[in-house]
Amino acid sequence: MSHIVSIQTQIRDANAVRAACQRLGLPQPTSGTHRMYSGQVAGLAVQLPKWVYPLVCQVDTGQLQFDNYHGRWGDPKHLDAFRQAYAVEKAKIEARRKGHVVTEQPLADGSIKLTIHVGGAA
Repeated sequence: MSHIVSIQTQIRDANAVRAACQRLGLPQPTSGTHRMYSGQVAGLAVQLPKWVYPLVCQVDTGQLQFDNYHGRWGDPKHLDAFRQAYAVEKAKIEARRKGHVVTEQPLADGSIKLTIHVGGAA
């Protein structure tokens, strides 16, 4: 039986953040305090393409902190791509942790279809 699932993503897994960066060809995230336009933010920083300031993942709260000045300092499509990559990688990590096999299919509209084969049967 198949199910379609919608996910509201909270960024709480540092390993999935690293996997999302690798998937997107981004530099590996750095932990610490990071400079933003009007202050500093602590967390796991991801440098999105052509963004002036990093995207900072606060994995303890699941929140993302960023300053892209309404798209002038960073294209929101890169943030959307990161969120999607994180969700895919986190779902794969959790499915594999439970012994399931995951297959992935990119779709024409840019979305990704994940199929989780329960019990590892493909």
